[in-house]
Amino acid sequence: MPHEGKKSVESKLTKKTIAYLVIIFLLLVVICVLNFRLIIPSIAVYAVIITYAIFSNRKRKEEITEEIKDLTLNVNKAAKTTLVNSPFPLIITDMGGKILWKSDKYVSTFSKIEMNNHIMEIIREIKVSIDNTDKKDKGEVNTEVFIENIPYRVLGSYVLSHKKEKEQNENKKYTIILYFIDESLEVQLENLAKDTKLCVGILMIDNYEEVIQRISSEGKPQFTAKVEKVIYEWAAKYNGLIVKSDRDTFYLFINEKDLRTAKADKLTILDDIKKIDINIIDGIQATLSIAISDDGENNIEKAASARAVIDIALGRGGDQGIIKLDGKYEFFGGRTQEVEKRTKVKSRMVSQALTQLIRESDNVLIMGHSNSDMDAIGSSMGIYRLAKTLGKDTKIVNETIGPGISQFIEMADKDEEYHGVFINNNEGLELVNPGTLLVIVDTNKKGYVNSPAILEKVQRIVVIDHHRRSTDYIEDAVLTFHEVYASSAAELVTEILEYSQTPLTLKPMEIEALYAGIMLDTKNFTFKTGVRTFEAAAFLRRQGVDIIRVKKWFQNDLETYQIISNIVSRAEIMNENIAISTFEGDNKDTNILIAKAADELLTINGINCSFVLGEIDDKVYISGRSIGDINVQLILEKMGGGGHITLAGAQVTGMTIEEAKQELINRINEYFFEIEN
Repeated sequence: MPHEGKKSVESKLTKKTIAYLVIIFLLLVVICVLNFRLIIPSIAVYAVIITYAIFSNRKRKEEITEEIKDLTLNVNKAAKTTLVNSPFPLIITDMGGKILWKSDKYVSTFSKIEMNNHIMEIIREIKVSIDNTDKKDKGEVNTEVFIENIPYRVLGSYVLSHKKEKEQNENKKYTIILYFIDESLEVQLENLAKDTKLCVGILMIDNYEEVIQRISSEGKPQFTAKVEKVIYEWAAKYNGLIVKSDRDTFYLFINEKDLRTAKADKLTILDDIKKIDINIIDGIQATLSIAISDDGENNIEKAASARAVIDIALGRGGDQGIIKLDGKYEFFGGRTQEVEKRTKVKSRMVSQALTQLIRESDNVLIMGHSNSDMDAIGSSMGIYRLAKTLGKDTKIVNETIGPGISQFIEMADKDEEYHGVFINNNEGLELVNPGTLLVIVDTNKKGYVNSPAILEKVQRIVVIDHHRRSTDYIEDAVLTFHEVYASSAAELVTEILEYSQTPLTLKPMEIEALYAGIMLDTKNFTFKTGVRTFEAAAFLRRQGVDIIRVKKWFQNDLETYQIISNIVSRAEIMNENIAISTFEGDNKDTNILIAKAADELLTINGINCSFVLGEIDDKVYISGRSIGDINVQLILEKMGGGGHITLAGAQVTGMTIEEAKQELINRINEYFFEIEN
């Protein structure tokens, strides 16, 4: 009891007051010791002091309590006022979608709108969130819904109403509060910013030098004036600004909204340029390449992106437009045959630059595309001879074994100099060092090289290719010799060797391999041949090529001929002039067989285009061929492939042959639909 009395007194006094009372008590004790007559008065005075202290303390607590009550009441009133008078539509609901309370703003905003479906959609998202989180008693809501085509940002929270009653019906478990914030103004501002976003483009006359050399002195100013008139009028139609930077190059500045309109019109300027009357005897046309990009934080970065895109357009043969918006490429035009360049200045420059790079390297690796053919092998051997003549340790990375190829490599391996020159990917990877030079031939795609691991590891890369450039091209090469007019990579390598300032002597096997590469890609000098193709062949002929021996490499054995004949006999005709066939046999040389079958189908009267499909290791290969009327490259590019107008291929994963065939038919129909529209 005494303990409780002491506790009761202490609860009525603050620690600070008790300290003062103790001090006063000690002083009174001292006074009483000095004068005993003051004991009773001291006790009386001390009792009065204690009584006053208790009264004063109690009074102070009552005042503080009252102030707290007033503050709490005011806060509650403010909170209630905020909820009732919220500037945003607000509701309180449960998991069943039953609205427990709604603000006046909610009623006025959605009075004529059925909101149940929208609310249940939000609740379904909340349920998914509850299922996917460990903390299930509460959470935040942040989602977006469209109500009568108006975008709303929905914010709020949900809380478990009865934590102890876990088995309760789920519709009663949670209380949800939701705010609906109208974002239509924000969306309008975003669309306005997007529409007025500046895009940078480059327009380049592909064959300016070729045309200007064939026009009379009087006709040159007229030609230039006509071209510029077409370009300026086209840009003005879409509110674009044109700035001429060179004789054949123009910069375009255009808003994204106007660019989308130009895109919807299919870049009509590509056809307008070709309609210009040049009055040249051989009927050559002026063609234009266009590259437009929005990729970049500022105009300098956008211009750099446009320059990279124009390289792709030129690398695909020119006469086409490429628009890069939001990281995606769209292609227009590019359906005409590439124009051969008569001048060989570039070949001489590349030959000198490649020679210098080889001299500066520790060793050289040469690599073609996966599933190599004679064009890749022949080109590799030509570069090998140049590197060996310069005294560099050189290897050719190749893992392909197929009809003709394996036979040729076996023959090469028997040669004393070529013994051990052809190595596999792992052996090539071990030879890579900081001073290694990697020469890629007959492909420009990162994913098509024989060994992507070697490509990734080597710091200095040279690319020599004739295929149309894709968006997956090798962009960090120190030297690129990329000419799409060329018949083959072997033709380009032959020119490099012909104009090399280093005296070199080609071995008969190397000469025959280069000649075979040209023969393969031209189908015995039938397709895609130009003046320079025959000049390269003539150079190899002067070097002593045995043409009969090369032709024997391309002879089929009886079994192969029967397989090809069977594929041809099973062909289906589409649109009266397109042949499509499949090969479903289990053969490691399927890619070679379907390519030969596609070639054979073009020998049939009335067939202008052919496609043959085959499967190797759960991957469907497609070979496309054309006599030029139909662009097989554009068709197969839609399926991830590439190549040329008359010769292209693709590899498809995740599909059966029948599914790939149907996808091919869809892409063919899409190709013709784009032409018609």
